[in-house]
Amino acid sequence: METPNQGRPPASQSSVPEPAAETAHNSGQQPVSSASLEALLSGIAGGSRDDFERFYALTSRRVYGLARRVLIDAELSEDTTQEVYLQVWTNASRFDPAVGSPLAWLLTLAHRRAVDRVRSEQSSANREARFGAAMQEPDYDNVADTVAQRLDAEAVVQCLDSLTETQRESVRLAYYGGLTYREVAEKLNAAVPTIKSRIRDGLIRLKNCLGVAADA
Repeated sequence: METPNQGRPPASQSSVPEPAAETAHNSGQQPVSSASLEALLSGIAGGSRDDFERFYALTSRRVYGLARRVLIDAELSEDTTQEVYLQVWTNASRFDPAVGSPLAWLLTLAHRRAVDRVRSEQSSANREARFGAAMQEPDYDNVADTVAQRLDAEAVVQCLDSLTETQRESVRLAYYGGLTYREVAEKLNAAVPTIKSRIRDGLIRLKNCLGVAADA
């Protein structure tokens, strides 16, 4: 995965530092406290490259995993992860600990960027499909497949809105945030069986919304 300096920040900003050669989403990552991440964000806001590399190493697996769940495509997920860390490097000073934890802030950035990419890819695929139909090219089926893939990703995002607030939050933490049942229960101050029930019911509703058999 390339480093996040493709965004070419303005000359008034220092260039984005290069993360470690081995990307964190390909290696293990240990849990880290919010206080530690807050300290690293503070250092990043001050231009610390070392703090940026440490923050990247500790969190990039979560960011890539969330992007991959939304986008499906590995290459798009890597590009999106890259863009998220460009945002971190340029906007770390905007993090407000009074609003939420560093990880929640980071995953919110990642989710928004992934959804924006879905919409962008959707528009691009639609344009390609219209052009292919107008030109009557023989490879129209390939274009149609691409459109269908983007529609599937967009449908997941839309179907999340069909869940109740508690179901959506539980599913988001478990599948977008990568938390275990117990971690979700602790986060939402609920019993583990309750969380399991919310997630199970939420996934059933998602499958119904997407037209997938409930036992699939």
